[in-house]
Amino acid sequence: MTPSTTPGIETLISPWDDVALAAALFAVDPAGTGGVALRALAGPVRDRWLALARGLLPAECPRLKIPLHVSVSRLLGGMDLAATLQSGRPVAERGLLAQADGGLVELSMAERLEGSTTAYLTAVLDAGEVVLERDGIAARTPSRFGVIALDEGVGEDEQLPAPLLDRLAFHLDLSRFALRDVPAETPWGAAEVLAARARLGAVEIADALVETLCGAALALGIASLRGSLLAIRIARTAAALAGRDQVAEEDVAVAARLVLAPRATRLPAGEPSPEEEEPDQPGEDEEPPEQPDEDGQGDEDTGGEDRPLEEMVLEAAQAAMPRDMLDRLRQGAARRARSRSPGKAGALQQASLRGRPIGARRGDPGPGVRLNVVETLRAAAPWQVIRRREQPAGKTAKRVEVRRDDFRVTRFKHRAETTTIFAVDASGSSALHRLAEAKGAIELLLASCYVRRDRVALVAFRGQGAELLLPPTRSLVRAKRSLASLPGGGGTPLAAGIDVSLLLADAVQRRGGTPTLVLLTDGRANVARDGQGGRARASEEALVAARLVRAADIRALLVDTSPHPQPKARELAEAMGATYLPLPYADARVLSSAVQAATG
Repeated sequence: MTPSTTPGIETLISPWDDVALAAALFAVDPAGTGGVALRALAGPVRDRWLALARGLLPAECPRLKIPLHVSVSRLLGGMDLAATLQSGRPVAERGLLAQADGGLVELSMAERLEGSTTAYLTAVLDAGEVVLERDGIAARTPSRFGVIALDEGVGEDEQLPAPLLDRLAFHLDLSRFALRDVPAETPWGAAEVLAARARLGAVEIADALVETLCGAALALGIASLRGSLLAIRIARTAAALAGRDQVAEEDVAVAARLVLAPRATRLPAGEPSPEEEEPDQPGEDEEPPEQPDEDGQGDEDTGGEDRPLEEMVLEAAQAAMPRDMLDRLRQGAARRARSRSPGKAGALQQASLRGRPIGARRGDPGPGVRLNVVETLRAAAPWQVIRRREQPAGKTAKRVEVRRDDFRVTRFKHRAETTTIFAVDASGSSALHRLAEAKGAIELLLASCYVRRDRVALVAFRGQGAELLLPPTRSLVRAKRSLASLPGGGGTPLAAGIDVSLLLADAVQRRGGTPTLVLLTDGRANVARDGQGGRARASEEALVAARLVRAADIRALLVDTSPHPQPKARELAEAMGATYLPLPYADARVLSSAVQAATG
């Protein structure tokens, strides 16, 4: 085994030493490691790490930054419009991923990547080539590169797409570091990285070490096979950086710390809980442990020689975990699927002149329709040679002939704003404690909508009519003030409450928003639209109003606030086309959670 020539790998113990080591290992094999998920806000600490990683890469290594909302043609390539118009035949243009072959791709604000961009990127990472089949062009271009995905998410709900995260070997979190924790120098330089690159292909790993890494991944609850494969790759890369041609136990420990530890979903079996304490002395009724035989032979099984290595690897992985992560793992709650933030995203709508471009379609430009000049020329380019031949003799041919069939107009999409309309039965049939629960639930729901910057509105019906207490607003303070002044008592003008809510929902739709109606009632109407009493008439008018909501195709939810589920409320929900939630004896938090789940 070649002795180690690179200082520091075996003695690295500090958290920053590990993240610096990750930068060096990435520079040795960017494509093989997949890349780095770097979670940190913009600042001097992140800049210091990026400068380290970039400085260790060879000078000739391509380095490209991909914007957040990159188009497919720019990402994968497409038709070179100028060359195509010049030659009269389709000429391909290399995209950003093809240009990054053998180098580095940086993704800014990667936690906001669109699903389509993620799919294209991961497909190229898996295949090692860019497959282009569009605009009459079919080409395959080799492309192997490493990714540095900059994650600027603030909370746990904002994180990289799981398919991309699974393909990156290193998951680094720099939020716990201050600039004073970052040393000015590192033990590795460009020369050591170049030497490791040349040595990497000849580095071998024993089968026993492969089994150890796979067993450690299984013990830590890592379901994806990519975790084990990446750990093996990093172990070989660490050996190459250390000047070895054989993977050693120290390299396996490095792979466990940098690859397996961030992916762990549980602690190994037998890990003591924080409450458990080891007894200092055996009890009176306990037998003392058996003494080993004089010849040193015990009752250990023959496979005991492999146990220390696997235990060492697991200990290395646990040592690299932050304390808060260890606590979560001990509680069985780490790395579970996280739900999206409460609230409901608005419907995705097509738009003519505003929103995010989503491509082009054939069509004539006109009022409210924007001509896409580039795509129009792209459609016309392949036909220029034929069209020039069709020109009558002696007539000067146009430089570029564009016909009506070539016209392309831009398509846009935008996320419509969501307005949640709460219609609350404040009549005497709802007991005071039930009305209080409804108020508490609405406050929680209002706070959730506020986080998503959605609008909320409040309609209350009692006595002889309904009243709009809170027009659509984002003001949480104003909404809480309206709820605090919500009175109770009187009859139940259910039809009037639905009518006012329907008019408000229609106004929201006219402004391009997406309304959601949440009706909290027991369904027992006893006041008609004209304010007169009569349970039969009031119930019939309520059903008619409910059918109008269904005809308007408004998403609705009916929460039965009665202590016992009422047939009238269920019938009303069916007529409205709403989700029916009977919640007897539910507190405000349970009610809020149920509404969020139904509207989410």
